[in-house]
Amino acid sequence: MTEEANDQERDEHDINVSDAEKTSVSDENEVESNVDKSTDADQQPPPPPASFEMLISMLFSQAMTMLGQIPDPQTGKLTTNKPYAKYTIDTLDILSKKTEGNLTDSESKMLSQTLHALRMGYVETK
Repeated sequence: MTEEANDQERDEHDINVSDAEKTSVSDENEVESNVDKSTDADQQPPPPPASFEMLISMLFSQAMTMLGQIPDPQTGKLTTNKPYAKYTIDTLDILSKKTEGNLTDSESKMLSQTLHALRMGYVETK
């Protein structure tokens, strides 16, 4: 097929859209986009800044949930999963060993106290 024939065939399949229709669709997309953004922003608070303390706190919360000390956030019920709690405690212990000498006094104290509390909770959990 020649180039001229290709151009003619393409012209036959083109859809003519008026400027008013383009503007209308553009406006609808913008409104939908704004609705999506405001819905997400209204429902989700921003995450806290990343820090070593926040990491320890998250792992502590996970372990306490698995030890049945904190209700499961999805079900609202107390559940016990000692193997997963032990895994989290072991993870914190590895973190403690790998970061030894590189933490501030407050970070080191927090990690030590967290491990102690979780180990005691693990022993007390049936």
